Amino acid sequence: MRAIGTALAALVAFTLGTVAASAAAPAPATPSEMVATYDSLATGILALKATEDKLVRSILAATYGHAHAQLGQAQKAIKAGDMKAARAAVEDLAADVSQLGTEGDGAVGAVRKRLVEGGHHHHADGEVKGIYDPGFVVVTRAAKQAFLDASRAIGQMANVP
Repeated sequence: MRAIGTALAALVAFTLGTVAASAAAPAPATPSEMVATYDSLATGILALKATEDKLVRSILAATYGHAHAQLGQAQKAIKAGDMKAARAAVEDLAADVSQLGTEGDGAVGAVRKRLVEGGHHHHADGEVKGIYDPGFVVVTRAAKQAFLDASRAIGQMANVP
């Protein structure tokens, strides 16, 4: 019986010594390959965010170009006295200005909605502060409202006899 007690005491001493030694040892480091892979993933994610910004700016530039062309067509039609063509061009211009405010048409909005539902918020902090609507990349909430107000005013011009 005394031998069992001595063995048990030795086992407890060994276990406590091992635990104390392992507590003093530093935690194992994450393998460098895993850190490198994670770093590569972060680089890719950030690159995708920059690509999203460039794509939305391209959508806005194309919409602006289309709006500018519609304005030119409206002016040309007014000079020619073609009110039907002028009205159509002004209505198209109003739609383009609206799309500037919403960073694209309904198809683009559907993609943005999908990204937001998936947890992607380009300006999460700006959304919390009320600066951006959910998922918007370039156009602030204030600019969006200004574009939509301008679109409405332009649209009303199309109804002038």
